[in-house]
Amino acid sequence: MSESQHIAKKKILVLANYDVGLYKFRKALLEELVARDAEVYISLPYGELVPKLEEIGCHFVETQMERRGMNPLRDIGLYRQYKQILRKIQPDLVISYTVKPNIYGGLACQKAKISYAANITGLGSAIEGGGMLCRLVLAMNKVGLRKAKIVFFENEGNRDVLVNAGVVQKEKTHVLHGAGIDTNEYTYMPYPKEKPVRFLFVGRIMKEKGVDELFAAMQQLKAEYGDNVILDIVGMFEDSYQQQIEKLQAEGIIAFHGYQADVKPFYEKAHCIVLPSYHEGMSNVLLEGASSGRPLITSNIHGCMEAVEDGVSGFLCEPKDVGSLVRAMKRFMLLSDETKETYGRIGRERMEQLFDKKKVVAETMERLFDE
Repeated sequence: MSESQHIAKKKILVLANYDVGLYKFRKALLEELVARDAEVYISLPYGELVPKLEEIGCHFVETQMERRGMNPLRDIGLYRQYKQILRKIQPDLVISYTVKPNIYGGLACQKAKISYAANITGLGSAIEGGGMLCRLVLAMNKVGLRKAKIVFFENEGNRDVLVNAGVVQKEKTHVLHGAGIDTNEYTYMPYPKEKPVRFLFVGRIMKEKGVDELFAAMQQLKAEYGDNVILDIVGMFEDSYQQQIEKLQAEGIIAFHGYQADVKPFYEKAHCIVLPSYHEGMSNVLLEGASSGRPLITSNIHGCMEAVEDGVSGFLCEPKDVGSLVRAMKRFMLLSDETKETYGRIGRERMEQLFDKKKVVAETMERLFDE
């Protein structure tokens, strides 16, 4: 029996917490499920991209949840919603993404004796930070993942943390190359010849993304290189960073562009993508930037290091280390234009060979439906 026949007419329920993330990073998997004649339901809070998900052929089930925080009463309410949804739809398989769907969806599936697969898209600050909250979240994950058919991870480091903590058995895990990257959507762009050298940060401006170190590093680079270097910032900031962003922009150290629905024009102008993050599942920004043909400077941590070959397609720096970041950025500044362009081409080839979304979707499908 072919895999297409194997999943035809099956009901697949996808639990997620955010329409934008599901559409942007999992659209190809949803399209593949629908193309193979599965009946696909998506459970998440309503958002502006829900109609796009419905256009794919998914059936939307509105589900109320708080994406962040731990409110016991509301989280119990989410568990009850999931139990009701499972009773109504009676899916053959549930696929969950992110912490709360993994935990409370997993519990609901156990109660209903329904097969489920969970996706760990990152450990988050609670686990990374250690302490009582870390132990609590690990314990909740252990309960939620206990009877999962398979648990997908986006990097080996995250997998090893949960395996070593006794949260999940290694033989029930599988590490993917993140969500993959659509190399046809993020096509190779000719390397820019214009000056100054433009570093680009894309993401939420928050401590865990390493922005404190990045701003300090840029102040040092600006003092040395003057108008020959600039940092473009694309993304929303947490309120605590507003004054600092305004000051750095006024001093000409950064060019702040706020949230942008389309980041591609910024990748096109950038000479190098910089992400000195403290923790990631798998950075989609790095995959997008590399697929566009741009060198990377990023943290020597799982979730970032996989996207770059140090000294070949970019540079690794130590997290929370301004000096290490400055050295990496200076090394890049000293490269010839030809070498910078070569780094970008090698990074693009890495995306095609390892991270191509078609390969990631095919690998996911194989693991979901093997018997």
